[in-house]
Amino acid sequence: MQCFKCGAQLGAEQTCPNCGMNVKMYKKLIAISNYLYNVGLERAKIRDLSGAADSLKASLQYYKGNIQARNLLGLIYYETGETVSALSEWVISKNQSGKDNIADTYLTEVQSNASLLNTVNQTIKKYNQALIYCQQSSEDLAVIQLKKILSINPKLVKAHQLLALLYIRDRKYDLARKSLRAAEKIDRGNTTTIRYLAEIDGHAQDGQEKSRKQKKKESRVEYSTGNDTIIQPTNLRDNSGWMMILNILVGLVIGVTATYFLIVPSIRQTVQKDANVAVSDANETIAAKNQAIKELEDQVSKLTKNVESAKSDKEASKTQITSYQKLMTAYQSYQQGSLDEAKAALSEVDEKQLDAGAKQVYDSIQTEINAKYLETAYNDGYSAYMSRNYQQSAELLQKVVDADDTYHDGDAIYYLAQSYRNLQDYEKAAALYQKVIDEYPASYKANNAKYKYLPEVQRKMEEAQQ
Repeated sequence: MQCFKCGAQLGAEQTCPNCGMNVKMYKKLIAISNYLYNVGLERAKIRDLSGAADSLKASLQYYKGNIQARNLLGLIYYETGETVSALSEWVISKNQSGKDNIADTYLTEVQSNASLLNTVNQTIKKYNQALIYCQQSSEDLAVIQLKKILSINPKLVKAHQLLALLYIRDRKYDLARKSLRAAEKIDRGNTTTIRYLAEIDGHAQDGQEKSRKQKKKESRVEYSTGNDTIIQPTNLRDNSGWMMILNILVGLVIGVTATYFLIVPSIRQTVQKDANVAVSDANETIAAKNQAIKELEDQVSKLTKNVESAKSDKEASKTQITSYQKLMTAYQSYQQGSLDEAKAALSEVDEKQLDAGAKQVYDSIQTEINAKYLETAYNDGYSAYMSRNYQQSAELLQKVVDADDTYHDGDAIYYLAQSYRNLQDYEKAAALYQKVIDEYPASYKANNAKYKYLPEVQRKMEEAQQ
């Protein structure tokens, strides 16, 4: 324990041995804070997370420097789906004590998980939207939104409670109880969850009582005659009207039977004859229409081929014109000394679209551009290397080596290896040094690479692996 004024280490005495400040009350506050932390820890062990959070908040009110209490409060927030609040507590804890603080581990694990941060962001937006739907009396949309929230963050206790509240409003008590039980598994001591469950139990008892009274009331009918009270079952019925209904039904059956056997056959024959005539006419009409459709399809097929042929010719002409335009652009850029622009324009030329003369111009320009491009890139790369600009040197010499790895009798490969060595890219440097040794064994470059630089980069690689 350190003095709150001077930071000196405190002992059993009631005053600071360094500055003489009375620390009796300060020690008492820290003792209370530690006691409340222990209470919160015991509640958290039995998943009374709300009670634990209250105890830990009280602990921090007595002593804000209680790092253990703040870290545990962050864990409780994280367990109940309140990730933003958890991050806030851990950030405060890390700022108060950055040495050997487990909050740093919690923050690293959460912040390195991009999907978790995306889930938290979506949960906040959707929960706020659900609250807006509730304010606008759009409870159905709010229920849908809350179900989406719980599908991506099933530990958010507030979402379970709000969903249960909406179910209670719609008298869907079983669904509300199911949602509250899910919230209760996460936080057993949440007073809001307990209050909502009690509300559902009260509604269930009222419903059962009303159902019993309604059944009792409907099971009998009471009426008075003089001084006597007569109780009559509700299922007692007067059957005197049934005979009349039965006679009517018998008459209807006889009438339907006579109609079926006497009138229906003649009607059926007439309908069958008319149907045969209609089918014959329809077949003739369909045959004529099929012939007309076939002729139209042939015309459409022919026109489609003509259109596709015209499109193909148009695209070929367009490609040929574009190739000639790019060739002219490349030639102009080359005459002006802009090698990069000339090379870029030349790469967009389709050689197949050029005639013999244009193809000769294309080959001539390409040969000269490539030669000058390599010369310029090598000279600039070598100058950058001599100026110790190894990054630029590596980029330029890599282009030269990609185009011609024998350029300047291996000098391009050698200085590219030197650039990568100075950039500490030892793996690439080692491969290039080995290439110099294999392809130019009698040169000074191979001698330097074999006995000086290659062993050095290999040693660096081994040290990095260890």
